[in-house]
Amino acid sequence: MLTMESAMEKDLLKKRIDVAAGRIPADLVIKNCKIVDVYNSSIIEDKSIAVSDGFIAGIGEYEGIHVIDAEGQYAVPGFIDGHIHIESSYVTPEEIGRLLVPHGTTTIIADPHEIVNVCGMNGLNYMLEASKGTVLDILYMLPSCVPATPFENAGAEIDAVSMMVPIKNPRILGLGEFMNYPGVVGADDEVLMKLLVAINEGKIIDGHSPGLKGNDLNAYISCGIHTDHECSTVEEMLERLSRGIYILLREGSACHDLRTLLKAVTPANSRRCLLCSDDRQPETILSLGHLDHHLRICVEEGIHPIIAIQMASLNAAECYGLRDRGAIAPGLRADIVLLDNLQDFNARRVFIKGKEVARDGRYLSEVRRYDISTVQGSFNVKDFSVEKLKLKLRSNYVNVIDILPGGVVTAKGTAEIMLNSENEFVWQPDQDIVKVAVVERHKGTGNVALALLRGYGIRSGAVAVSIAHDSHNIIAVGTNDEDMALAVEHLVKQGGGIVLIKDKKIVNFMPMVVGGIMSDQSGEWVSDKLAQIHKDAYEQLGISKDVEPVMTLCFMSLAVIPEIKLTDMGLFDVTQNKFIPIEAKLLIGV
Repeated sequence: MLTMESAMEKDLLKKRIDVAAGRIPADLVIKNCKIVDVYNSSIIEDKSIAVSDGFIAGIGEYEGIHVIDAEGQYAVPGFIDGHIHIESSYVTPEEIGRLLVPHGTTTIIADPHEIVNVCGMNGLNYMLEASKGTVLDILYMLPSCVPATPFENAGAEIDAVSMMVPIKNPRILGLGEFMNYPGVVGADDEVLMKLLVAINEGKIIDGHSPGLKGNDLNAYISCGIHTDHECSTVEEMLERLSRGIYILLREGSACHDLRTLLKAVTPANSRRCLLCSDDRQPETILSLGHLDHHLRICVEEGIHPIIAIQMASLNAAECYGLRDRGAIAPGLRADIVLLDNLQDFNARRVFIKGKEVARDGRYLSEVRRYDISTVQGSFNVKDFSVEKLKLKLRSNYVNVIDILPGGVVTAKGTAEIMLNSENEFVWQPDQDIVKVAVVERHKGTGNVALALLRGYGIRSGAVAVSIAHDSHNIIAVGTNDEDMALAVEHLVKQGGGIVLIKDKKIVNFMPMVVGGIMSDQSGEWVSDKLAQIHKDAYEQLGISKDVEPVMTLCFMSLAVIPEIKLTDMGLFDVTQNKFIPIEAKLLIGV
């Protein structure tokens, strides 16, 4: 017996078939367009696209209630970002939709592990609900490693049992990037239980395995790891492709791997490659775009435009099991982008489920903002004082975190520094080595860990941020303890974000009231504010123009990215998987 819902589905299906057969007019017909056929890698000329109730009914000659003349523009499938952290854009899900859709993006697959590290399942629920306020189809991966490692304190701990209910949500496609690759390779019991949560539901597991190779890589993939977005070399990419992994070619605001990896893309392996941004700040989106920018780079690097479009649509849909999209074909969602040409990829009109949602760079739909009260005000800093920033050492030969410009990888270096009469580190203007601190902010542990950072270039004052992947404790760096302490204290008062201090005065600041990692303001406001903060960081604090002042700090505590990082528990050697002292045994390469 048919239910009311199934009866309605039957009526819609019948209508779609009738439209496809030409018996009744379509809701919408897009005529006079060049349809990019991602299946045959060809162009279909002189045909129309018929849409019925948000789905493509047919390609051919059709009559429609509403007709749009594409005037010879190219019709391509809506773009799909295979891996993105909305939180890294510093804006909310509703706002990221407003920013991305005008660039032709119709679907993103987001990993919300940043907000979940801060707010636990409240963070996940917030992201699911807030994303309903945009026409952009936001699908999610369930954060797999909260915290990312056992070597830091996060705002939550998500175990296998707590994953069992959310993994069943149809908007959750699988487990997000499994950063704990040592746990996978070592067959850790808790790791195995997490993997089985996805495996038993028949869902995807995203990978994260920088530098892994040989039998360790085999062990990592053998449990069903499906993708990897952390390749930075052609060799890494080819080895993973040969093991059956989908490769996500990343071009973000922090990591720029696309041009390098495109050298390994061939007609033979391109269908196992897709595009992703990982992180994308508003300034990058507003100035360069989103996947339209990726596509331009692809063509510049010699990739055929249709192969590039496949990587931005069909490949991503197939990789993540999205059988209702990824191409312009009967029965699929009417997610369609009209482009001027296949070089600039300028999105003139964007349709999601047959509704025009953007035109000439303008978002046409309403932005409905969701309540942020459940993810606001998460600062529990205990017994912080300027005294905790004093760095007393047994030797002036030390390990330092060396910044490598242009990415998130750091190097382990050594140096000889100056100590005062009480054996405390003293900043020297001519050495470019400064104190960096991580202040725990979730559990009231009172942890303040210190290390030394080289290559940041700061000449005066201090910077503090609460965006610190993945646990998002407070990171502060500065030339003196007083300014660093003031930066931390002001950051807590404003509910997180970014603070710049010089001579005990606030130079600039940006509150991020959503978990201390996202703003509740517009993308344009965030972009303008960040631009001013960068300007002040360079001009007033003297930070090196070779580094991005904020994002560089954001990754200083991420203990899954080589080579050494600082968590609230201490200086951590990622390659050795252990904490190390600040004092060095040998002086090397000074």
